[in-house]
Amino acid sequence: MRRTTVRRTAVAASALSLALLVSACGADKSADAGPEAKGKDSAAAEPAAKVLSQAELDKLILADGDAKNHKVIKPLKADLAASKIATTDKAECKPLLDATWMRPLGSPAATSVRRVSTMPEKPGKDASPEDKLKAGLEALGGAVIMTDTLGSYDGKSAQEALAGLRTAGKACADGFTTTAGPDKMKYTKVTPASYTGGDEAVAFTLTTDLEGETGSAQLVTVRKGNTVVSFFAQSFAGKSEQPKDAIEAQLAKLG
Repeated sequence: MRRTTVRRTAVAASALSLALLVSACGADKSADAGPEAKGKDSAAAEPAAKVLSQAELDKLILADGDAKNHKVIKPLKADLAASKIATTDKAECKPLLDATWMRPLGSPAATSVRRVSTMPEKPGKDASPEDKLKAGLEALGGAVIMTDTLGSYDGKSAQEALAGLRTAGKACADGFTTTAGPDKMKYTKVTPASYTGGDEAVAFTLTTDLEGETGSAQLVTVRKGNTVVSFFAQSFAGKSEQPKDAIEAQLAKLG
């Protein structure tokens, strides 16, 4: 995700967080994870799963209220427009480009996307309005903006999608750059990370170069049957951790 997009999203999330905060004051009320082997060994034995429709995915993807202290919205039109034209300087990195730009991996039969942001905890009811505002602003400084992309696949396309992402992570270990119009995002390193969940999972930490400042982003992709969920997260603070609460809430919703 490019710096301009992060900046634009940060403004939107900040406004949303502050609005909620003011309301509260007024009311005063692995490369891949271990499951890789499991996924490969059990793929043939897994029963054929139903291919979900767009409408079904829209019901299964995270909704506002599904994850505590998270705000879920539909992607902004500007983000979707940029996603369509985003490119990378290395063809072998396309799966990473797709995963970081709200695009589904491989060729799903249907897909659904949401933007998710962490929200500050509400201060105690006895806190003064000034303390509540200060606490909210401090919490917002470490807020995480992420995308939740959910896809349903036919046959072995889901396994193939994760395999493609896994291969891209290895091929692009030394980094890659994404471009969408005038906006660029430079990743200097792609490092395997660990996440355990679903039938198999692939995770990476992407080191970012934000106009000379080093940061990090997190990519976690999990397969459950022939459904694939992919989370890409960046923090306002520059360095981010895996958005485990949001991922676990999404996996729980998939059943």
